[in-house]
Order: sequence, then C-alpha cells, then structure tokens
Amino acid sequence: MISSTKKADLIKNHQRAKTDTGSPEVQVSIMTARIAEITEHLKINKHDFMARRGLLQLVGKRRRLLQYLAKEDPKAYLALVKKLGLRK
Repeated sequence: MISSTKKADLIKNHQRAKTDTGSPEVQVSIMTARIAEITEHLKINKHDFMARRGLLQLVGKRRRLLQYLAKEDPKAYLALVKKLGLRK
C-alpha cells in the first residue's frame, strides 16, 4: 500500500496546476508507484495470484491512460515516460 506522504509527493511532482490531482500524468505516476510495490511483493510471495491479477489490471489501466495521453498531448507523454523511466 502506497503511503499518503509518498502519494502527496508524486502528486506535487506531476501536477499541471496547484490543485490538480486527477490529470493523466498524476494518475500514471501513482499507478507506477503501486506497480513497483506489488512487483516487490510478488517477488517474495510467488503464489499470491490475486495480487498478480490486480497487478495485471493496474498495468492495463496505466497502459490505456498512457495511450490517451500520447494521443492528446504527445510532448507531455514523452516527458512523462522519460521522467518515470518507462518503456515506450
């Protein structure tokens, strides 16, 4: 589970405006942090299939958001991918 302080830091680093908490950039950054935590959990607990299913759902949702962002604002997409260290 991602801590509230880490989530607040992610929001502050990726928001478009001061009160922005729901832009695609913010959502993708939060999902990326959650994916990293679930991946670490699965390295220890190999038979946790419900966590694996949740991970796959989260990766799919992040992929769809990234596709939307690439279609709407390609420059913001490239900047976000570079900042988060994701593959294109």
